[in-house]
Amino acid sequence: MLGFGLMRLPRLPGKTFDIDEEEASRMVDRAIAKGVNYFDTAYTYGGSETFAGLALAKHPRESYNLATKCPPWMVKDAGDFERIFREQTERCKTDYFDFYLVHNLAKEATRAAGNEEYFVNFGKIGMYDMLRRKKEEGKIRHIGFSFHGTLSLLERLIDRYEWDFAQIQLNYIDWQAYDAGRQYELLTEHSIPVVLMEPLRGGALATLNEESAGLLKRAQPEASLASWGIRYAASLPNVITVLSGMSTMGQLEDNVATMDSFKPVSDAEKALLEQAAEIYSRSGFVPCTGCRYCLPCPEGVDIPRIFSIYNHYRMVRYRIPFDNGYSTLEEKEKASNCARCGACSDRCPQHIDIPGYMREIDEFAQGKE
Repeated sequence: MLGFGLMRLPRLPGKTFDIDEEEASRMVDRAIAKGVNYFDTAYTYGGSETFAGLALAKHPRESYNLATKCPPWMVKDAGDFERIFREQTERCKTDYFDFYLVHNLAKEATRAAGNEEYFVNFGKIGMYDMLRRKKEEGKIRHIGFSFHGTLSLLERLIDRYEWDFAQIQLNYIDWQAYDAGRQYELLTEHSIPVVLMEPLRGGALATLNEESAGLLKRAQPEASLASWGIRYAASLPNVITVLSGMSTMGQLEDNVATMDSFKPVSDAEKALLEQAAEIYSRSGFVPCTGCRYCLPCPEGVDIPRIFSIYNHYRMVRYRIPFDNGYSTLEEKEKASNCARCGACSDRCPQHIDIPGYMREIDEFAQGKE
């Protein structure tokens, strides 16, 4: 039930994309020793597939399920698909994938692409048939897709193709605020099992703000805030795996402990989470999960870092930590350097108005709030 998402692995000090392979390998070994058997990566997660191949090679192939994703925006014909699939098997040191997904099957990620929906090109080039052939050859066990789109687009995907599973973003904030509950219900109605991502919204629900956190801490002083989110996600009956992008051994141990003594959320606890979600949503947080799909910025702005610093201020409501954190950014990385081109917003799975927030944060940084 607990899946290990390999996008947010520990990084080397001072590095953005270099994985700390020694520590990350220790985490994978510990996860497998504790019974975790689902590992999720993707072609576009920098270094993640290669790391997965190295870290998992020491374990029997039948002891774990490996999931990866093919980026539809990089596939123009069958030759592209075959090349990417071959690279993925080589990186991951495997002959087959247990779960294989079309990555973010929603819309084009760049303004230049004219916002054409991925699945239009997906259909034109016959990519679904390519996936089916790989399944018939035994190189894919289950075919699915990851999704950050609208309910109407999800309905079209379900009506047009047959899927073994789907991966959606869902947590107790997104259930209503971003219509994730209806997406889950639609998949359930069509008997499509769900792999759930972002149960903690990129770690935001592991901290919350003071009022929301206090509400949950008073109810269960010994429970971590993260455990509430993991339990909420795992309590949904059509969810087969809850993916958590764990960056530290402590996060892994906490998630494993939650699952070892798992108890579904009660109606009273669900009501409490709904109250915490309402309070949190009023606090002015930027709904960024830190996925980094918005990068690279043509101007060099470090969008996720800026949002992280700003959201911390929204949590503590104390200016000095913001000023200290913001001062560590290079000038080109700051919000003032945003050219309002909109390329980042087009790529954002959360559909955040990033240029708008950059303007707001730049004014705040200059003391104009």
